[in-house]
Amino acid sequence: MRACILFALSVFALPVHAQWAGWDYDYDHEKKSWSELQVQLPPYPKPEQLIRFDAGSATPHRFFIDPASLSIGDDQVVRYTLVVRTAGGATNVSFEGMRCETREQKTYAIGHGGDRTWSRARNPQWRRIEYHEVNRQHGVLYNDFLCRGKRPATSVTQIVGLLKYPSTPPHYE
Repeated sequence: MRACILFALSVFALPVHAQWAGWDYDYDHEKKSWSELQVQLPPYPKPEQLIRFDAGSATPHRFFIDPASLSIGDDQVVRYTLVVRTAGGATNVSFEGMRCETREQKTYAIGHGGDRTWSRARNPQWRRIEYHEVNRQHGVLYNDFLCRGKRPATSVTQIVGLLKYPSTPPHYE
């Protein structure tokens, strides 16, 4: 008798459990297809406005973000201008995007310092961000400044604050 009661209770509990488990499932997620916004290139960065960020002691290069170029699009892509000053004295400028949801990065354009213009990237593709020595700056940007797990930071103001005052940057994963 006791086994029959337990069996009956477990049968009725299954639909209830399934209903509770479904509350945090986004049923429309599979129906929604992601679409990237048309990208407008920002003005060329001004050196005096750049904010430096630390990509770790493993690299001799210095990394900067132009706060005037920062945006969080309706497509959930964080876009920014990255300036890299190499140990050898060269300066590389690129306008990039980061998709927090998929942990990917894309270069939209390359800057030309001489005439302060942009050239669109020849083959802009989303690339997985891996935390390694070659492109360490993208892993740092993803983990410490631009993304909160699989979502963009709350606002551009929050990103600028984290870049300017990185004493305890959050690590989201």
